Amino acid sequence: MSQSLSKLYVHIVFHVKNNKVTMRNEDQDSLYAYMGSIIKDNQSIPIIINGVEDHVHILCILSKNVALSKLVEEIKRHSSRWIKTQNDFYKNFAWQGGYGAFSVSQSVLDRTKKYIERQKEHHKKTDMKKEFVLFLKDYDIEYDEKYIWGDNI
Repeated sequence: MSQSLSKLYVHIVFHVKNNKVTMRNEDQDSLYAYMGSIIKDNQSIPIIINGVEDHVHILCILSKNVALSKLVEEIKRHSSRWIKTQNDFYKNFAWQGGYGAFSVSQSVLDRTKKYIERQKEHHKKTDMKKEFVLFLKDYDIEYDEKYIWGDNI
């Protein structure tokens, strides 16, 4: 084949560091829009970005030319720098060191979008730790809980 083609849907989840400075509701839409521009700058396509005050969910199409770890690094680095310029409230804002990334099949794409859209309602019933561990179990990812929460969330 003379051409490389791909369409990789990825659901990315990461948390603020130490819960010291969380994302205020009134700033989340601007932050998510900025994250979308970072994703585009990295040759990938944002589909939906949403979350709650302590973590974010991103569904995107990963470029065939960009490593997942590099994309997440770029999103976290640039969004953290950007939000610190928006308000003194965020001067100590930081993202947790790690992240979760999960492949999404075309057959469950709409369900995944709706799940991410409904984060505020979802987290009235379930906290982030329970949610993340369920993802790990659903995807059969081995983990040691003491290392998942190393940044003391």
